[in-house]
Amino acid sequence: MRVERMSNEKFKIFLTFDDLMDRGLTRDELWEDLPRVHRVFSDMMYDAGIELGVELNGVLLVQVYLLQAQGMLVVVTRAENEDIEEDEDYIEMKVTLDESNEMIFSFDDFEDIIQAGLHLYRLGVFGGDVYSYNTNYYMVLDDEVIVHLDTEQVIALLSEFASASAVTSHRLIEYGKVIMKNDAMQNIYTYFSN
Repeated sequence: MRVERMSNEKFKIFLTFDDLMDRGLTRDELWEDLPRVHRVFSDMMYDAGIELGVELNGVLLVQVYLLQAQGMLVVVTRAENEDIEEDEDYIEMKVTLDESNEMIFSFDDFEDIIQAGLHLYRLGVFGGDVYSYNTNYYMVLDDEVIVHLDTEQVIALLSEFASASAVTSHRLIEYGKVIMKNDAMQNIYTYFSN
């Protein structure tokens, strides 16, 4: 679990699927077992509060984004609630769940993007985007471009060359540099196969 402060009233938590399993919850149970999800999230808020050095109480707005290969991104915002008197032990969480339909992998080296892209092309994947952001390269694949493949197979293949990333496509679009848009695997095959 990685915790990052965004402002005084907002922070984000990134959990891999392994972190989630360590807390006794699977990806599918997030949609089904609400009492257990609530307990896990309460524990996460407690751990995050300790890591950030703040005492969390009152109303917390919790937005959960389930990422295809990366895990889960949780954005927590402290809400002001004037109806409730200050109580140090009181925490109310308003949780919303959303699932991403894209997977994003981070590469250290452009050569790894080329190798992964050539493998994906041979599996019939022609689309996708490639960005550079900070010192890494990122490959973004929507569900639509890998619909004919087993998602776990794609994750296993890309994990040989890269690591799943918690960076969102919105951040890459806003702050990254587009290297290949829409037909990334086709372009990689056209320019780098031989």
